[in-house]
Amino acid sequence: MSHALRMTWVDLAFLHWRVSAEQLRPLVPPQLQLDLFDGSAWLGITPFRMTAVRPVLMPPIPTATDFPELNVRTYVRFGARAGVWFFSLDAASWLAVTTARTTIGLPYMHARMEERRVGEDVQYSSTRTESAHPHATFRATYRPTGPVYASQPGSLDHWLTERYSLFARRAGTLLRLDIEHVPWPLRHGACEVRENTMATAAGISLPPDAPHVRYAQQLDVVAHWPARA
Repeated sequence: MSHALRMTWVDLAFLHWRVSAEQLRPLVPPQLQLDLFDGSAWLGITPFRMTAVRPVLMPPIPTATDFPELNVRTYVRFGARAGVWFFSLDAASWLAVTTARTTIGLPYMHARMEERRVGEDVQYSSTRTESAHPHATFRATYRPTGPVYASQPGSLDHWLTERYSLFARRAGTLLRLDIEHVPWPLRHGACEVRENTMATAAGISLPPDAPHVRYAQQLDVVAHWPARA
C-alpha cells in the first residue's frame, strides 16, 4: 500500500482505564475481537496536537496542518492483526473532520479546543461543537515525570501503545488503515483531570480510579491509504 499522509504528533498523553469487556462489546463491530490484557479491556483517552500534516507528494493544506485532536479508543484484533477502534476523534479543524469522516468513515467530530505548554505542563481543553452528536468536554493538565524509555514486549505499556493499524467502518464495510513510526518514546506522566465526559458521550462508564498515564513529546507518523479489512 502506498503512503497517503505524513504528520507529527506532539505532546501526547495516553490516559487509560481498565474497563469490562462486556461494557465495550456492543459498541464494537462484531467482525472485530476485543483485545484484552490480563483479562480486561482498556479504554484510552489521548489528547495531543497534530502538526506538519500534509499529503504525500503534495503541499500542506491550509486549516488542516496544525490543530489539537482528542481520541477515545479501545483495542481490537482482526485475525492476527492487532489494532485500534475509535469511539470518537474530536479535532479543531473542520476540514480534517469532514475529510476523515467522509473518506475513511472515522467518527471525527468538530470541537472548540485549546492546547498550550507552560513549562513541562500541557494545558488542554476541548468542547464538542456539533449538536448532532452527544455533548462532550475534556479539561486537564498533564506532564512527563520521568525519562524517555522504550516499552518492552509483553508489558502493558507496549500492548497499549505499539499498534500500527486502526479499523473503521464506512457504508457497512470494515476498513483497515496502517501507520508507520518508530517505537514510542514514552515517559511516565501525571495528569489532573478537571472535567471529562468523553467516555460518557460514547456510552461508556469509567471507573473512579486515576488513569494510567504515559506521555510522548513527539512522534513522526506516516499513514497508508485505507483498504478493505
